[in-house]
Amino acid sequence: MAANFKHTDLHLVDPLFGSIINELVLELDYLRKKPLGGTTHPAIFFQLKSIFHFLESVGSARIEGNRTTLAEYIERKIEGSKTRDEKFLEIENNERALNFIEKNIAHQRINRAFLSEIHKIVTKDLTPPPKGEGSRNPGGYREVNVSIGRSSHIPPDISTVASYMKELFDFINKPEPPQYDLLKVALAHHRFAWIHCFDNGNGRVVRLLTYAMLIKYGFRVHIGDRIINPTAVFCSNREKYYHYLSLADSGSDDDLLSWCEYVLEGLKNEIGKVDKLLDHEFLVEKILLPAIDFALKNKYLTEKEYKILRLAAKKKVIKAADVKQILPQKIPAEISRTIKRLKDKKMLHAEKGQSRKYFLWFENNYLLRGIIEMLDKEKFLPIPVNK
Repeated sequence: MAANFKHTDLHLVDPLFGSIINELVLELDYLRKKPLGGTTHPAIFFQLKSIFHFLESVGSARIEGNRTTLAEYIERKIEGSKTRDEKFLEIENNERALNFIEKNIAHQRINRAFLSEIHKIVTKDLTPPPKGEGSRNPGGYREVNVSIGRSSHIPPDISTVASYMKELFDFINKPEPPQYDLLKVALAHHRFAWIHCFDNGNGRVVRLLTYAMLIKYGFRVHIGDRIINPTAVFCSNREKYYHYLSLADSGSDDDLLSWCEYVLEGLKNEIGKVDKLLDHEFLVEKILLPAIDFALKNKYLTEKEYKILRLAAKKKVIKAADVKQILPQKIPAEISRTIKRLKDKKMLHAEKGQSRKYFLWFENNYLLRGIIEMLDKEKFLPIPVNK
């Protein structure tokens, strides 16, 4: 077993100039500062962001052993099911925690109160351990010593948890030169996992902490500039994730840098990949039009509806006069009825303040199946759809 840290061991590590990790820090800092002027319609972007929120949540739950498939969760979204099933509730709680972070992180320090609230959200209404994924003490530090599945690491004694966590919060909130921000994200993730401060839910909370720190350090995902799915870094290969976490338990700078390199390389790949969705042309040709084709093939749409939705995907926003051009034989009343039917099916949505202008809507309807299929085909999904 790797030697445990000493209380003073939480510290910044300096990568060598010219090293891979140094280059990653520079590349990610560039991405952080890069203005994003994407051509994707904002309403479409926010629907994609919602999809990536539940991808993040399903992935995080699966790391912890929840076997819910993406296909199962999509069906629940489409059907709007409210039946109580803890495997779904665990994922929905994670989505709520992501929304809580985005709403509050701009004016909230990352401290004990903030993290405790996240823990309360992720464990809400779940059965406490050992039978479930809830907590005996939601929001409070653990009151017993614990072990970690799939790890030889023994978390520190309960008498030291509060002091270790105070040290972690001081580390997160201490001003440092910006080039250290992403190293701090990776080091804080490891340190939190090492402390294991709650009786349950530590894995889910630490990945949410990573998300919160990325926003805090300037990746502007909470105001619509970018989609980040940090759990994708970890859930695509759980064994690799646990390997590098365990490696960093030694506390040596070399092993901590190996962990940081693993995290930063994954973040760079995810950011570069998902940023492509801000390109309207790419999104239409690779995701939206094939998804609408998928819906027609599976008889979720009529031919008329199919033509209208393809037009909406290409033009971003449409009105009845646009539809008349592709359905010239239809009278205005029939066009209005078809548009209304698509609105009722939640496949078109009225532009805010523009009741007669519409954009494509796919967040919680049968189009979502096609969107997920195409995101998977284009390798945007870190987790299998049906396994």
